[in-house]
Amino acid sequence: MHGIGEATAAITVVNALSTGIGCAIGIELTARATATITPETAGGPNVAIEPPRSRTPLVQAALTSAVERFLPGSDVRILLELTSEIPVAIGLKSSSAVSSAVLLAVASATGSPPDSIEIARISARVARQAGVSATGAFDDALAGLRGGVVVTNNYTDELIRAAPLEPDLEVALWIPPGTHPPSPGVRGRFAPDEPLAAQAAEAALRGEWWTAMELNSELVERAMGYPYAPLREAMASAGARASGASGLGPAFAAVVPRERMEAVLAQLPRTGGERRKLQLSSRVPQGGGKVR
Repeated sequence: MHGIGEATAAITVVNALSTGIGCAIGIELTARATATITPETAGGPNVAIEPPRSRTPLVQAALTSAVERFLPGSDVRILLELTSEIPVAIGLKSSSAVSSAVLLAVASATGSPPDSIEIARISARVARQAGVSATGAFDDALAGLRGGVVVTNNYTDELIRAAPLEPDLEVALWIPPGTHPPSPGVRGRFAPDEPLAAQAAEAALRGEWWTAMELNSELVERAMGYPYAPLREAMASAGARASGASGLGPAFAAVVPRERMEAVLAQLPRTGGERRKLQLSSRVPQGGGKVR
């Protein structure tokens, strides 16, 4: 049996650390997993993960959860191969994408219908168990599976709202050096600004994505110490719909109409980081899940 799973990166509209309400947008940077499953006579499951550097606690937890869900009680050998275009620990949801890709690969190999809601819920549980996310980042996982923009309750792992975005929108990224710590260790930094977090969440629940993104970035900048306010002003002047820190940063993302992309890219810092232009994810949602 052979299966392939793919999930994408995402950028943050609202961080769920303060209120449990998360909002994210899928972007076209991809994590890909292939699972080859064969009978194992010595008892199992027996697993191998390639390349060896991919054998992280998160990947092992995702594979264990995939076996428990899609291969319960089976004596099999699993070869899992991973590749990812997503930089790690900079706010682009690499953990969610990788765990989702692993789960999808095993589901595909066993012939199980890939339900994006279920896969995202398992991915969120894996993230909490592995200690890489305080909330599980259900919004990030789901945005990387179905594309568009999603609003979720990360305390209950429920999808609240989902919508496509205008087809002419793109994303400009600035990726400065450095990484962020795991979210459980910085959750307390967000407590002083809970009213601002609530405003951002309420805007997302109303479908006011760009207002929510700007409010959220102000919150993250205060909590994490990023001096991004002047950069956000420059993005707005150049024609971006909204911009700000993605996740816990340091990645900075701007959502931009295609005709304004070159002007926006020109306003991003030219030194001390990498500038990139990316497409929004346009994946077709799989499985169920009622939304409004």
